[in-house]
Amino acid sequence: MSPRKADTRPLYVKVHAALVERIRSGQWKAGQLIPNEFEIAAEFKVSQGTARKAIGALAAANLVVRHQGRGTYVYEHTPDDIVFRFINFFDASGARAAFTNRNAKLTAGKATAAERHALGLSKGARVLRFARQRIANRKVLVIETAVLAKVVFPNLGDLADTLDTLYDVFQKTYGILVTRTEERLTAVGADARAAAELGVAVGTPLLRIERTAFTIDDRPVEWRVSHCHLKGVHYLARTR
Repeated sequence: MSPRKADTRPLYVKVHAALVERIRSGQWKAGQLIPNEFEIAAEFKVSQGTARKAIGALAAANLVVRHQGRGTYVYEHTPDDIVFRFINFFDASGARAAFTNRNAKLTAGKATAAERHALGLSKGARVLRFARQRIANRKVLVIETAVLAKVVFPNLGDLADTLDTLYDVFQKTYGILVTRTEERLTAVGADARAAAELGVAVGTPLLRIERTAFTIDDRPVEWRVSHCHLKGVHYLARTR
């Protein structure tokens, strides 16, 4: 048997990895106050600076939130936060577009090749498809379908009345924290179905957004395809 390799990672990285695992495993729940840097330093027998750096890495990855004078808490998705982090449509004044949802429908079926590829599923896997229209200024501007692995979200249909903010449901009901998304934007012409739902002519230019949402352990958990008619709104992406 070959000897085990020594762990040469910096101390703060080792502490950070241990803290991430507590969030991933559910040992630290959404919204829970976590130990302060003094307590973490004592527990892991590291300096206060090392503990502070590990907690800072958690905050940089949006896994915890610091509140001045109150402490550091495990990040918790809320409807307002989801709007701020994951909705990038703005009107001419620069205000974030206020969407309401209509005609939401949840169905189940066998995953297509594209769905299997996006979510890393095996052949024959079953998925849930959550389709809805999104309305701003009394007009349907977005039609979208979110695809989820059925085995990951059992009994999701029982929560139909709470699915306006999916990521909130993911975390609070299933213990799944979405920490990042990837989006691919392309220009397409409206097909007959999109044209009918959006109230535009066939061939009207639309923005197609393909989004994959990833969990704390970088596992794809949702694949969403949206078709958007950018009338009176624009899409704004920010980098930091």
